[in-house]
Amino acid sequence: MSSVFSRGRTRMAGLLAAALVAAVAIPVTLHLRPASAAEYPGPGAVSGNITVHDPSMVKGPDGTYLLAATAPGIDLRTSTDRTKFTYTGKAFPSGLSATDAYTGVANGNLWAPDLSYRNGKYYLYFAASSFGKNTSAIFLATSTTGKPGSWTSQGKIYSTTTSSDHNAIDPNLVVDRSGRWWLSLGSFWTGIKMIELNPSTGKRISSSSTVYSLASRPGSTALEAPAIIYHAGYYYLFTSWDACCQGVNSTYRIMVGRSKTITGPYKDRPGNLLTSGGGTQILGTHGTIVGPGGQSVIQDTDGDVLVYHYYDGADNGVAKLGINRLTWDASNWPTVS
Repeated sequence: MSSVFSRGRTRMAGLLAAALVAAVAIPVTLHLRPASAAEYPGPGAVSGNITVHDPSMVKGPDGTYLLAATAPGIDLRTSTDRTKFTYTGKAFPSGLSATDAYTGVANGNLWAPDLSYRNGKYYLYFAASSFGKNTSAIFLATSTTGKPGSWTSQGKIYSTTTSSDHNAIDPNLVVDRSGRWWLSLGSFWTGIKMIELNPSTGKRISSSSTVYSLASRPGSTALEAPAIIYHAGYYYLFTSWDACCQGVNSTYRIMVGRSKTITGPYKDRPGNLLTSGGGTQILGTHGTIVGPGGQSVIQDTDGDVLVYHYYDGADNGVAKLGINRLTWDASNWPTVS
């Protein structure tokens, strides 16, 4: 059985478990720091409803944080202090029928939502897929309030088929320094891709526009969940490597590389290309914090913040919300603190 199909089976088990609670590769040693309890800090203190998978968070105009996570209909939570989280409901309480052809079931799990607030409204990108297959699609919905049931579908943004060499999952919107909109995505297939979007619609700028390759791992498909931010002259690409969704047996870890231009080439700290398997690890398993990944990054008024899920080894491997600050060293490389 291929690694892609194995991944589909494990992700399905993990996501189904996460959905129930929300009501809840081969390891390599390339450019890694030791993943020991002394090496990485624990997640910052959070409380309330924190059983999540693939969290994405944005700060709204009133200062309230909105968090979205993988689930049927996409689960939403809010926080006024980035610490205590309250479950508020689903973006699509009755599901979204347009996604059923990709999930394979009615009102199936919608994966890896990506939240942002621009042009006076919330943008929510998310993926629909059948497990172990790359017949997948990324959709967009918008809302002026971010409240459950307030989201208007803007339709399908991008899709892949069995003839595609990548997989349309794990979207992340980023706006470059010149104001151009981009969507990174993928892929657990052939790596991380990027397409340009039309800022006036949030959709792909052209059906024939270039699909850029940002990162890949020769010999492994275990690479997904891109998140890109700009800092000190560089675009930083955060990704998740290895296996999610296996509870205490998960091997997820968070990697990073950077580029002067948003479409690459991205390189890790030693200078290796991310398209050739490069990547610098910034967070991995330590103590009872197992398999951190599925990350997003929020650039808040008090600094940059890494948002992710991990599997709690002290609580039967339940997927929980992790939040840590990112600090930057003298060479402008991020460290989890």
